[in-house]
Amino acid sequence: MASTLKLILFLLLSFHIFSLVSSHQHHPLDSLTPSEFTLVRTIVNKTYPSSKLNITFQYIGLDEPDKPIILSWLSNSKSKPPPRRAFVIARLDKQSHEIIVDLSTRVIVSDKVYHGHGYPLLTLDEQFAAAELSQTYEPFIESIKKRGLNLSEVVCSTFSVGWFGELKSKRVLKLLCFYIDGTVNLYARPVEGITLVVDLDEMKIVKYNDRLIVPVPKAEGTEYRESKQKPPFGPRLNGAALVQPDGPGFKIDGHTVSWANWKFHLGFDVRAGPIISLASIYDLEKQKYRQVLYRGFISELFVPYMDPTEEWYYKTFFDSGEFGFGQSAVSLKPLADCPANAVFLDSYYASSDGTPVKISNAFCIFENHAGNIMWRHTELSIPQKVIREIRPDVSLVVRMVATVGNYDYIIDWEFKPSGSIKLGIGLTGILEMKGVIYTHTDQIKENVHGTLLAENTIGVYHDHFLTYYLDLDVDGEDNSFVKNNLETIKVTNHSSPRKSYWTVVSETAKTESDARIQFGLKPAELVVVNPNKKTKVGNNVGYRLIPGSATRPLLSYNDYPQIRGAFTNNDVWVTPYNKSEKWAGGLYVDQSQGDDTLAVWSLRNRKIENKDIVLWYTTGFHHVPCQEDFPVMPTLSGGFELRPTNFFDSNPVLKTRPPNPVHWPNCTNKP
Repeated sequence: MASTLKLILFLLLSFHIFSLVSSHQHHPLDSLTPSEFTLVRTIVNKTYPSSKLNITFQYIGLDEPDKPIILSWLSNSKSKPPPRRAFVIARLDKQSHEIIVDLSTRVIVSDKVYHGHGYPLLTLDEQFAAAELSQTYEPFIESIKKRGLNLSEVVCSTFSVGWFGELKSKRVLKLLCFYIDGTVNLYARPVEGITLVVDLDEMKIVKYNDRLIVPVPKAEGTEYRESKQKPPFGPRLNGAALVQPDGPGFKIDGHTVSWANWKFHLGFDVRAGPIISLASIYDLEKQKYRQVLYRGFISELFVPYMDPTEEWYYKTFFDSGEFGFGQSAVSLKPLADCPANAVFLDSYYASSDGTPVKISNAFCIFENHAGNIMWRHTELSIPQKVIREIRPDVSLVVRMVATVGNYDYIIDWEFKPSGSIKLGIGLTGILEMKGVIYTHTDQIKENVHGTLLAENTIGVYHDHFLTYYLDLDVDGEDNSFVKNNLETIKVTNHSSPRKSYWTVVSETAKTESDARIQFGLKPAELVVVNPNKKTKVGNNVGYRLIPGSATRPLLSYNDYPQIRGAFTNNDVWVTPYNKSEKWAGGLYVDQSQGDDTLAVWSLRNRKIENKDIVLWYTTGFHHVPCQEDFPVMPTLSGGFELRPTNFFDSNPVLKTRPPNPVHWPNCTNKP
């Protein structure tokens, strides 16, 4: 009986999910399709015949129409949509070409060579090709033999090299290697002392160093696969079934998602991963949808490690600009990464030869019934009455997971009926570990730049700084950034028994310099308001940023990694909208020199009052590894919230009806 019921529920859920996704015509912000990637490849290769020149595609993505064009089309959606164009960064004859391809006319609109500092996104294909070079490189083979290791059990991985003051540099990667004999947890068994440098344009090893020999950590205790675990086991957690007899409460029309009082567009980019656009919320009182967020995504993720030694000093990664959050997206596993009521969507990007690559189940979308409370109140003060009103909370979650080397990043966008958007980030996966001679902390007499996690194993100190691009359009495009400073007022005239209280002193940022915020210096609420729209009682409508934990960069501002990552110097920046200003670390991040970052753009100190503005917010973690992070790390969660502030005239979920209770039929597992 129970198994039959499960089958029926599964079939019903599958039917509902299948019916959710409808056919559609292209939205101007839709991600490129497989056929469009193929078309771009054909057009570019026709212009540069591969028989003569070796061309690689480092980036192919939507060349999104300028914002005024999109807004004009939205105001009359029956009009002809803007032309579809692709933006391409290709490597050709050791140069980076910026190419714009018009997909409707099938012609190259522009093609210019980039002559500045830095290199484009690293493709998976060239990283795999570079890593394989080690297996036939004789000096490396000799080094492995010298250590008594089996070459067939050695795996090498690629690492970006950073920038440390060089005037010019070639497009290179470094290879570090790991020993997988007895485990698949390669990062737990580093082969220390060996570094290979690969020229990516020549695809050959150009430098080799075997500096020292350190014991390879043991394989014992590093395995994380369920099938390889041995008793005693931890407690088995009871399962729970989520049943939606009427199917999920959201609909997907192409890439546009509608749920409850929300509507938004979901896109995908090989560099950014998930992109949320055109998020608007239905106002029950005004009987219309109102704008909240034009476009939002993770612009950059800066991960500097704190070990200055030869094999580690350059490990200062920019995971979005160097490796690509979208390119690193992995297929989500039903019932594990996402609950049973989730709907899954595929995504595509272009490989280095321009052919489309499919990521199955790249996204999942689900209604989250987490047992939270939307609002409640129990009133006991009225004689002979007890009034109790509760509304259970339900939210909609869009999820993607990017595995960038050793780390898995869980990226959530959560939409709440109250109007809040919660942006969550979860860190899990494997620590970056260093092999050492020590087996106990008593032996350590020097700074080892990390925590001894197991014998011969150090988890190195590091940071994670995630910078979000948030183009808020609060009830319209022209907005202002307001700091509601909380200031202490002292009572000195004996008008009250109180000695002090605090009040709000509002300050509207007029230029970019006014909007640079470092948390912890002065208590304030940060609000993006529309000065041209007011509530019934006269307040400016707005959305405020509720930040996560304040994580300030601790590197010196003149340290080379921090020059490149100067966009983390402030927790908040506000800039006027500019289509070209998308990537906080610059368009060309690999070996960049910090001359094309958010921090540099903002030096122009442009006007931002009552303008179309973009909020940039950096959240992050200082990570001091601990033994509980070994051999695989339990998820460390963080995030922040965008919350309506005088956006509505009153509580927007006051009249929200609670979900109908679902009654299970009587059934038993007993025969």
